[in-house]
Amino acid sequence: MTEPVWGPVHQDVADLLADHPADVPAVVDHLATLQEVLVRLPPLQESCPLADFNALYLTITSRVLQRLYDGSFADPVFLSRLDVEFAARYFDALRLWTESSPYTPQAWSCLFERMQGPDVRPLPAAAAGVNAHINFDLPFALVTTFAYLESEPADGGDQHRDYLQINEIFAESIPTLRRGYLDRWQLIIDTLNGDLDDWYQGELVEYTRGVAWRNAQRIWRVRHDTHAREYERSRLDGTAARLGRLLLSPLGALLQ
Repeated sequence: MTEPVWGPVHQDVADLLADHPADVPAVVDHLATLQEVLVRLPPLQESCPLADFNALYLTITSRVLQRLYDGSFADPVFLSRLDVEFAARYFDALRLWTESSPYTPQAWSCLFERMQGPDVRPLPAAAAGVNAHINFDLPFALVTTFAYLESEPADGGDQHRDYLQINEIFAESIPTLRRGYLDRWQLIIDTLNGDLDDWYQGELVEYTRGVAWRNAQRIWRVRHDTHAREYERSRLDGTAARLGRLLLSPLGALLQ
């Protein structure tokens, strides 16, 4: 008999993925519940590679939710819808993997395959998840959001400025999140580097999210062309998968 994909927590994961969260508070709840499940996944309990990413995602989304409560966004309807569409793509990838579907995106498969080992250091694992979610999921989440709201990915408007505001959340969160993945000796080196590592990783996130916005504009222009859209899906999935495999390789361990 074939072992379930998620081992002893398979049913818990499947039950969680049975429906999509409808708003940002529900996204936070889903991510928090998933985190509780993932840290029980053997044989790497408490150090599951996907849990390393999911914890980061939960932190960022919780801070987005707080800014929504604070009224920080000019177009909260846009930001809320984008957050839900963005999360849906992550949960859909997890559901496809749970069902052993060949349609699981390559960008995510390279991380999901590491759930049973060999071991992956926490920071490269989190980075691989961020890579899949931003480089592959985000452009399509933007397109579906704009289609739902009957808007478009135009530069310089309120929606674009709200989108860029998420970069600030990453910049504020990265120092604490990144140091949470480091061993004691690495923290000593990190202290010697000062703010350099935090700065370049913040710049990298800003650049990557900028590329995702431009890719969304590109997909938007061909959204009614099935073949062109599929080409973009395949192109972005393949690119993110190659980068993900690099991040999860021994070379990627240098990130830690």
